[in-house]
Amino acid sequence: MNRSELAKEKFLSGFTCSQAVFSTYSTELGLDEKNAAKIACPFGGGLGSLGHVCGAVTGALMLIGLKYGSSEPKDKESKANAYSKVREFVKKFEERNKTIICKELLDCDISTPEGRKYAEENGLFKKVCPKFVKDAAEIIEEMLFKKE
Repeated sequence: MNRSELAKEKFLSGFTCSQAVFSTYSTELGLDEKNAAKIACPFGGGLGSLGHVCGAVTGALMLIGLKYGSSEPKDKESKANAYSKVREFVKKFEERNKTIICKELLDCDISTPEGRKYAEENGLFKKVCPKFVKDAAEIIEEMLFKKE
């Protein structure tokens, strides 16, 4: 099983979308899987199930930060590079899915009881979300781990 499939399987087993993406690749960047899952947990469902930026996207963006982010306040070069990678990732994700916004991807607002019920009754978390997890994983793997 490749890593994008592993991320998808993690999601289907109960991890949030952000946990699935972030924890799948975090060990290669020096962060253990358990802590990665804890860090990424609140970003699922578009930031705590608010339907904002897709958790699979935020999981990938955290990986960009882990690999390219600045750790010194005056390191403007690393920050600019990380921001450039974020824009590249978002462009690629939007090419596949039109948007990075959870409620637009799902075509319902999971932050409301009615939207959550609709998503659950229509199996969106099992039928639709796995594609976004897999897409985010494939894109981030290509961006961060491709062999040059």
